[in-house]
Amino acid sequence: MIQGIMEFIQEYKYIVIPFLVWFGIQLFKLIYDLIVTKKFNFKRILQAGGMPSSHSAVVVSLATMVAKSEGINSPLFGVALIFAFVVMYDATGVRRAAGKQAKLLNKIIETPGLTGLQVSEKLVEVLGHTPVQVFVGAFIGLVVGIIV
Repeated sequence: MIQGIMEFIQEYKYIVIPFLVWFGIQLFKLIYDLIVTKKFNFKRILQAGGMPSSHSAVVVSLATMVAKSEGINSPLFGVALIFAFVVMYDATGVRRAAGKQAKLLNKIIETPGLTGLQVSEKLVEVLGHTPVQVFVGAFIGLVVGIIV
């Protein structure tokens, strides 16, 4: 049975390994959040943001595996590398800015007498990443990609 699992992982490593990297990092965030807040928040496994960036780890692990398999001058590696840069830029730029805006909007809505808006739930504030979170995620992805 274990040999069958290993053969499956080897055959589909470009899908399985990045998924396992993502799951491992999200599980780490869930456990870390549980330790810090003393509350179990299963939604954390699917939420974006936080240390380290699972998005960065996933795309860098994939690009690294493609580089090892196809070479750094292959078209497939070029696509994987550009994809990784776009994802990491988005994490530190667009999604981080959206998270900051959500935090500000939540403050405005919570201020008594400022707005007459009734909101049933707060906006999600942790969407993006700091450059350090992206770097750590990318480093994890690089290490996993090299080891695999």
